[in-house]
Formats: sequence, structure tokens, C-alpha cells
Amino acid sequence: MVIVILGPTAVGKTKMSVELAKRLNGEVINVDSTQIYKDLDIATAKITEEEKENIPHHLFDIKDINENYTVYDYQKDCRKVIDEIIKKGKTPILVGGTGLYIKAVLYDYKFEEENNDNQFENLSNEEIYNKLKQIDNNINIHVNNRKRLVRALNYCLNNNKKFSDKQKTDKLLYDTIFIGLTTKRDILYDRINKRVDEMVEKGLLEEAKKIYDSNVRSKAVMTPIGYKELFPYFEGNSSLNDCLEAIKHNSRKYAKKQYTWFNNQMDVIWFNVNFDDFNKTIDEVYAYIKSINN
Repeated sequence: MVIVILGPTAVGKTKMSVELAKRLNGEVINVDSTQIYKDLDIATAKITEEEKENIPHHLFDIKDINENYTVYDYQKDCRKVIDEIIKKGKTPILVGGTGLYIKAVLYDYKFEEENNDNQFENLSNEEIYNKLKQIDNNINIHVNNRKRLVRALNYCLNNNKKFSDKQKTDKLLYDTIFIGLTTKRDILYDRINKRVDEMVEKGLLEEAKKIYDSNVRSKAVMTPIGYKELFPYFEGNSSLNDCLEAIKHNSRKYAKKQYTWFNNQMDVIWFNVNFDDFNKTIDEVYAYIKSINN
């Protein structure tokens, strides 16, 4: 049995994963594409050593920020870890909010190795879209979805295949329970705003400045919310307050996108989080998992 704890940012996934690991003889596997990287700690809300409570955690801090790491790489690495945990008679508990990573690992998705990861910085969205249309006239990606356009064009160029023919499936490879944590939208947005303020208190500006000064502008640096938004402040082009508001706005927007993706892609059982007594939510989730296993 594989347990997946998913949901938007700031909803309590980390705490839930650790508590379930205690009760289910489990080990935790990261399913957040930004927490793969070293030195990206505060903005990504990466679990601390203290928070791990001696529970084994996997696929955190395995790459430097200037290294390339693809969904294909993650699929291989995570499946290997899952199989190793199961062989030990323990429960793999995947936790995170990167839907594509979850889907790639648990479903029978076929990924070819991505040797080229060009971000096409010199091309506009329209130019990337037009290049894609020349290769694959059946492409169905909105011109404003740059991230997906880049991924699709790289796929076509790497594999000499049409992206629209990419093999996808809803066949699960593991016996899996998808647990979603949720709350009312206004509560979530308030928690996101407060979390950003807490990140600043914990040293977000210092962490972001160190990355800014490194001059590394890789996908690892430019993808997470919380670093690139502060660059205009370091350059003297925006106020600190405006940059922090951008982080909060983008985080709220991303949370909304996460809900939509999970609801459309997976059979998730959602639990409303009791932030006043989180143990009650843990008990609810644990009782549900035990009822499924019995």
C-alpha cells in the first residue's frame, strides 16, 4: 500500500505525513519538485531535521540548484525508493504538491529520457507555440501556458515524436490511497499570507539574496515561488513590500491551480483540516486508511 498526502501549500501536509509514518511504520518520500534541491529551504517550506522526528525521509536535497533534473529522472528515483521501502515491509508515504511527479510515479506513464532541457529564453510564447504547431499540428496547449509549451517542445525535439501522441494512462502501478487536505479558501489564503511573513522572519531574504548573488538562474531557481519575486528588490527596482505581496499573490494563485489539477487527475479523498486541533484530522485520516486496509 502506498499513501499519498497531497493538497495546496500551507495546509499541513508535512505534519500529517510524519504522524502517519509513526502509526503506519512508514517512510516519507518527497513529491515536491522544488524540495529536490539543496539550499532551497525556507521558500519551499522544506521539512527541518527536527520536524522529521527521526522518520526516514527520501528525495530531499539530492541535487544542486545548477543541476538538471527531469520528471523522467524523478520517476526512476522515486519508484526505486518505493520498491525498497515495500521490500522492508514498511509503508511508503508520498507527500507534496507537484501533481505531475505524483502522476509520473504511480501511474503507468512512459517517459523517454530528456537529454535536452532548453528553456527557450530567447523565444516568446507565440514563437514556441508556432514551432510546436509545425512539428505537431494536433497540439492542444494554450499559448499562455509557457511551462507546458516548453516541456512539449523539448519532448518533440528530444524524441522526434509528436507530443499529442505521448502515451498516458490511468492505470495505477501500486495499490494507492490518495489523501487530500483542504480547508475553506479564505482560511487557506490567510495561512498562505501569514506563512510568507513567517518565512521572512526565518531568513527568507538572506536565503534569496544568496541565490541571487550566485547568478544561477536555472529551472531550480526560477520555478519556486519566493526567490525570483525578490530579485527586483535586490536590484532596486521594487519595494520589499511589493515583492512580498507578489509572493503571496503567486502562492494563492498556485494553490487554486493545485486544487483544480488534483480534482481533475486523481481519485482523491478530501479531509477538511481542523487547524485548532490537528490531531483530530490525523485521527480521521488514519481511521480511513485502516478501514480501507481491513
